[in-house]
Amino acid sequence: MVKPVVAIVGRPNVGKSTIFNRIVGERISIVEDIPGVTRDRIYSSAEWLNHDFNIIDTGGIDIGDEPFLEQIRQQAEIAIDEADVIIFLTNGREGVTAADEEVAKILYKAKKPVVLAVNKIDNPEMRDQIYDFYALGFGEPFPISGSHGLGLGDLLDEAAKHFPKRDTKDYDDDVICFSLIGRPNVGKSSLVNAILGEERVIVSDISGTTRDAIDSYVTYNGQEYVIIDTAGMRKKGKVYETTEKYSVLRALRAIERSDVVLVVINAEEGIIEQDKKIAGYAHEAGRAVVIVVNKWDAVEKDEKTMKEFEQKIREHFLFLDYAPIVFLSAKTKKRIHTLMPMINVASENHARRVETSILNDVVMDAVAMNPTPTDKGKRLKIYYTTQVAVKPPTFVVFVNEPELLHFSYERFLENRIRDAFGFEGTPIKIYPRERK
Repeated sequence: MVKPVVAIVGRPNVGKSTIFNRIVGERISIVEDIPGVTRDRIYSSAEWLNHDFNIIDTGGIDIGDEPFLEQIRQQAEIAIDEADVIIFLTNGREGVTAADEEVAKILYKAKKPVVLAVNKIDNPEMRDQIYDFYALGFGEPFPISGSHGLGLGDLLDEAAKHFPKRDTKDYDDDVICFSLIGRPNVGKSSLVNAILGEERVIVSDISGTTRDAIDSYVTYNGQEYVIIDTAGMRKKGKVYETTEKYSVLRALRAIERSDVVLVVINAEEGIIEQDKKIAGYAHEAGRAVVIVVNKWDAVEKDEKTMKEFEQKIREHFLFLDYAPIVFLSAKTKKRIHTLMPMINVASENHARRVETSILNDVVMDAVAMNPTPTDKGKRLKIYYTTQVAVKPPTFVVFVNEPELLHFSYERFLENRIRDAFGFEGTPIKIYPRERK
């Protein structure tokens, strides 16, 4: 299910990033224990009561040296384009400004729900300062304080009222949905065309040619697939062409709808930091992953080239050590036949369940091989392990004290489970729970 998207919009220095961090909470500050996962603060997942949603911090979009009002306009346009609900943030200490009125003019045309928030109302005595904001024309202003975390519950309650009701599923269970993500110009659209066998998507060497996500059906050896192409950006213009972060917004929506994500890398250019950022979102979303090295035909090769390139990928993508790597050329269709079988393997493992009795045998054998760690005289005791979910496979380990299951030992258990059951192409999750 695609999550609703909330965007925080407002002129500079009203506290957009502070509110973003407050709403996101610990998710933004958690550092992934697996090396190599990088974070992009422009977009994150959040949760309020029973609502899961994505949130955009337009203050995190770097637009360069554009004039002041032009920056505001461009940031608001991005939010209008992507969001289901817009939080219009203002500064209660400064009152309504001309820049606030400019933002309001843009949002009038959005045809999206707008919730007006007045920030920096740090105590009840300041509430009289919100009444001037009725003049902006968005109904009741919500007084909040980013620095103290006040009023955010009421604000999110109001935003959640406007979340669209979406179907929980787009396609049947037996259809494998996969998306292609990667930075501009790695050949995502060409790869879609190669799979489909026809020119269904505009192909060009200019980054950002594809302006919208396109779902395409394809049947291969009797298996039905839906390809979600996330290649590009919807509008032309400098902000869309030069802001690489913006492409992440599209990729995340596609990832949420996918069973398998193809992380596409340009073999000619090699691996750059943006590749790791984009791949990190697929990993964090718990989707099956296949790494696709495209444009392999353009690389001068000998018998060692593929192995050396694979080693570089493993070094840069430590957090994707479970993901298979496919080398191919969308242009010449060389090795294209290796891709679909690997997607099948990743999808099958992503939805795989293992028997509880066999799982516990594997875990107990692992403990016998490598005894559980101790901390301050206390030893971790593992009583029982069970699989509680699929997509991705998720395991709960019942222990005496969850804090004693350190990351290194959790990683050891994961490796033993992978040795026993495979799970190629899919992340697996392990959660310790205290046995009551």
